[in-house]
Amino acid sequence: MALFFATTPDGGVAARRENEDGETNTMAEITAAAVKALRDRTGAGMMDCKKALIEADGEQERAIDLLRKSGAAKAAKRAAREASEGTVQIASRDGAVSMIEVLTETDFVARSEAFESFAKNVAEGLFDLPLADGEVVSGEGLFGVEGGDRFESELNELRVQVGENVQLGRAVRYDVDGGAGSYVHFGNRIGVLVEVTDASDEAVETARGIAMHAAATNPRGLSPDDIPEDDISRERAVLIEQAQEEGKPPEIAEKIVEGRMRKFFEENALLWQTYVRDPDKKVKDLLTDDLEVRRFVRFEVGG
Repeated sequence: MALFFATTPDGGVAARRENEDGETNTMAEITAAAVKALRDRTGAGMMDCKKALIEADGEQERAIDLLRKSGAAKAAKRAAREASEGTVQIASRDGAVSMIEVLTETDFVARSEAFESFAKNVAEGLFDLPLADGEVVSGEGLFGVEGGDRFESELNELRVQVGENVQLGRAVRYDVDGGAGSYVHFGNRIGVLVEVTDASDEAVETARGIAMHAAATNPRGLSPDDIPEDDISRERAVLIEQAQEEGKPPEIAEKIVEGRMRKFFEENALLWQTYVRDPDKKVKDLLTDDLEVRRFVRFEVGG
C-alpha cells in the first residue's frame, strides 16, 4: 500500500491511497484549519498533526488518540535521557499548601509557558487527591494515588509538545493546622514550605522569612533530633578519627568531639542555625511560647 500527497490551495493536504493491485481511493482532504485545530488541542508538531489526520481519515478524535500513542512511544525513548533542569511550584487553597517538583532536560523548556502551566496545574491538583498529610511522594507514587493517573496522560502530552524527557519529581501537601509560609527562590529551582502554630499575619510573615532562610541554608532537619541518625553517626565517627589523629588524650578528645558536634547541629538543624537575615539571631530566636515551627520541607530541582 502506498500513499500519495498533494498540497491544496489553502495549504492543506489531499491524500490518495493505492493498494497492491494498483487500485486507488481518495481519502479525506486535510485542511490547514484542521491541522491547526489539532495542533491547538494537542500541542503536537504540525507535521505530526498532518500525519495523524491523514491516518485517521480526517477524524480529529481518532487523530488525537494516534498522537497520544505516538507520544507514549517517543516518551519511552526519552525516558533514558537525563532530566536535571526543571521547576518547583507552590499552591495554596483553604488551609492547605502544596509543592511539586517537575523535571526536564533543558532550562529552555523549564522556562516555557507550557511547562510552567503544567507544573502549576499539578500543584493545584494535589488538593483534590487523597494524599497523606505531609508525606513526600514521588511522581510514580503520585500516579498510583486515586485520581493521580490523569497527570500521567497530561505528562505524556507535554512530552510530545516539548520534545523532551519530562518527569514528575517529588510532591507534598500540608493540611495546615495554624499558619504556613512559603518561598520559591529566583528561577523556581528551590521551594520551601514552613508550617507554624499561629495563623496571624505576623506569624505567617515570620514563617515566610524562615522559609527564605531554609532555601539558602538547606538544613537537614528541624532540630538535632530530626537529623537522620545515619548522618549524625557518620559525622561523629569522622570527628572521633580526627581527634585521635591529633593525638589528644581520650577525655580531651571526647570534649573536642562534643564541641564539634554542636557546631554540626548549629549548621544543619534549622532552629539552631544563624538566621541569614540577622546574623545576631538564631532561627529559634524568632519564635515565642505561642509560635513554634511544626515542620518544613524543601525541594531543590534535581536535589
